[in-house]
Amino acid sequence: MHATGTHFSDRTDAGRRLAALLDHLRGPGTVVVALPRGGVPVAAEVAAALGAPLDICVIRKLGVPYQPELGMGAIGEDGVRVINDQVVRPAGVTPEQLAAVEVRERAELERRARRYRGGRPPVDLRGRTVVVVDDGIATGSTARAACLIVRARGAARVVLAVPVAPRDWTERLSGVADELVCVGTPSPFFAIGEFYADFTQTEDAEVLRHLAAARAAGAGSDDGAGSDGGASASDRELTLPAAGVRLTGRLTVPAGARGVVVFAHGSGSGRHSPRNRRVAEFLNRSGLATFLFDLLTEDEEEDRRNVFDVELLGSRLTDVARALPAEQARADGGPYLPLGLFGASTGAAAALWTAARLGDGVGAVVSRGGRPDLAGEGALAAVRAPTLLIVGGRDEAVTDLNRRARERLRCESELAVVPHAGHLFEEPGTLDRVAELARDWFDGHLVPCGPPG
Repeated sequence: MHATGTHFSDRTDAGRRLAALLDHLRGPGTVVVALPRGGVPVAAEVAAALGAPLDICVIRKLGVPYQPELGMGAIGEDGVRVINDQVVRPAGVTPEQLAAVEVRERAELERRARRYRGGRPPVDLRGRTVVVVDDGIATGSTARAACLIVRARGAARVVLAVPVAPRDWTERLSGVADELVCVGTPSPFFAIGEFYADFTQTEDAEVLRHLAAARAAGAGSDDGAGSDGGASASDRELTLPAAGVRLTGRLTVPAGARGVVVFAHGSGSGRHSPRNRRVAEFLNRSGLATFLFDLLTEDEEEDRRNVFDVELLGSRLTDVARALPAEQARADGGPYLPLGLFGASTGAAAALWTAARLGDGVGAVVSRGGRPDLAGEGALAAVRAPTLLIVGGRDEAVTDLNRRARERLRCESELAVVPHAGHLFEEPGTLDRVAELARDWFDGHLVPCGPPG
């Protein structure tokens, strides 16, 4: 890893890259344990890649009273307590101050443990290889506490795995884990968040979604502990012909998928857009397959006129939408999945252009901060698929364009305004709300059908 610059687009990206270093741990004896909250999205990717069950180890950092982000220790489940004297002494923290911080954090630890576990017991770790995952290492206190907990619960082997850590992290933590794995150790190192483009705080709701999805993926496993961890899901590159070119995308089909959603982005960044990927991951966890691909080649994207050529974008999306269901059914050996379209930017216009041409072959359309008006009055009037237009409350110009476009639609439609959100939905929690709205719309409108005509 290089010493400067942003290295991960978000925690999902970090988890995928970390998982690539852990393939040697794949097997029925492995369990992945995440440190909530930020470690859970990272660990979810690792667990899925290894086909392992996902559990949590609730830890609370003990922050210096006048500098809470600086950890002077950590507490965890089962009464584990780790104090870093190298921080406590220089910081001049008194025993009374330390005790007060610990009382407060112990109450929060117990609250989170109750909420995350919901009365369910932890996964049995006895005799198993346990991969402890967080979104990064700073002082190492929380990671140390987690390793001690899983060891006390009977882990035969403890592997501590993180996307990013200081260069001296192995010196700090080699005594508590049998193996240490890290994507990179940059220098200088000031904070974990500086190595993520999106380091938005992980909320409780996201933790619960990941844990629920992991339990659902592991239902029916042979050992009763969810050991397949979603291994039956399919995730692969797929290249399809479209309007004279061949376009590559990533098709992800979770076990028991109820439908497939094709993402259309106005530029060539469909596969790589962190926002699209984040929404797609949420839909996957909710039981929907997704196909993320680039409507334009890299050379075509350099000409901005192509980004606004709705006929070009729409014709390619139409060809992909026609070809994808058969490819998906043939590859997965299952039935045709009902088709939904998710458009962003001018990709929203392309999605509606496609829906107008495929008629009942498209089950539902969702637009995120899109430009449906660019589809044209004729196409809008011809759309039969139920259409949800999502806009940010602060994005007044695009909201007005969406409202006018909706007036031209003759199908079932709704305009959903996400409060406090701008055009890119970068504000905390706003993109999660987009994902929830999209999931609910697709769940309510995608029904079994044949391939698009």
